Amino acid sequence: MDFQADVIDRVIKNAIQVMEKSKYQMFEVLDSARSELINLNQELQAVLKETAETIEKVDQLEMNYRRSRIRLTEVSRDFVRYTEEDIKTAYEKATQLQLDLMIYREKEMYLKARRDDLQKRAKSVEASVERAETIGSQMGVVLEYLSGELGQVTRIIESAKNRQLIGLKIILAQEEERKRISREIHDGPAQLLAHLVLRTEIVERMIAKQEFKMVQDEIIDLKRQVRSSLEEMRKVIFNLRPMALDDLGLIPTLRKYVQDFEEKTKIRAIFETRGKEHRLSSAMEAAIYRLIQEGLTNAAKHAYPTHVLVEITYQAQLVKIVVQDNGLGFKPELFEQKGKDHNHFGLIGMRERVELLEGRMEIESAENQGTKIVIHIPTNVEKGKE
Repeated sequence: MDFQADVIDRVIKNAIQVMEKSKYQMFEVLDSARSELINLNQELQAVLKETAETIEKVDQLEMNYRRSRIRLTEVSRDFVRYTEEDIKTAYEKATQLQLDLMIYREKEMYLKARRDDLQKRAKSVEASVERAETIGSQMGVVLEYLSGELGQVTRIIESAKNRQLIGLKIILAQEEERKRISREIHDGPAQLLAHLVLRTEIVERMIAKQEFKMVQDEIIDLKRQVRSSLEEMRKVIFNLRPMALDDLGLIPTLRKYVQDFEEKTKIRAIFETRGKEHRLSSAMEAAIYRLIQEGLTNAAKHAYPTHVLVEITYQAQLVKIVVQDNGLGFKPELFEQKGKDHNHFGLIGMRERVELLEGRMEIESAENQGTKIVIHIPTNVEKGKE
């Protein structure tokens, strides 16, 4: 045992040295990426400003060019009032304005292309920064575990054979949730708001040109876009913490969630309750809500079902939850092995959440015969344990 401890100690020390070196290298990469992102954003702001000025200049040149064409037509027709020199001057002015307009239009096209390229590059670098931050935080957690006492590390290794590093998985879950929220805001409300800014610029031009009928149509469409943005933001807020969970309780909130799930995924979803419904603690209701949410998400993502069933049964001292689908299914005996290979993380997370609630989870599944998840959660847990 002493020999094994010495070997483990040596391996851990070598691992710590490699991790420390890699950690500093990762920090250098992160600093470089952040600096590049700052420079790209600064350049993007400058290009956006120049683009707006160029667009305004193009509008002004178009107006001046139309006026010069009208002037040229007038002097060309009236040989009595205007001399040949007047015609020549009007022609030269119209030609110069046309040339300037062509140049600024080319500049506008170039600036727009440059703006789009900078936005793509900034988005790519921002994604790299997020990945580097995630890896850095993961390495920090690993180093924290490895830097502990050898006896403690040995106990951790023995106890974490099946559960792995709980702390690391919590951080990974947090990062994934943050990425999901960021992606939802970026793809939803942020895109819509950016589109609204562009539409308001168009409205401003129409007002300047006194095209009031088109302005009215644009404002009606803008109002629709604002409502859509508000709806997207409400969905993000609801996914973070459904307010109805505190106001109405678990069952009405779940019924609404299952209905929304069916509308979004086009999967037939049925929600049923049995027994006498009663309110649970806020933490318990939130935990049950998240379990069902995770179960339905896993089914939609991996099982490809056409039908799902959610059933909650209230008993004297426990709540029974059933999430069943008619999807692809899998072999339950391979569940643990797939979990180690980074598959079925959702089911593993559900099982750990159930164990924290001092409950138990059973999985019934077979290939091409769907999956049935049965969860029993005691409701007589002491408040301190909750």
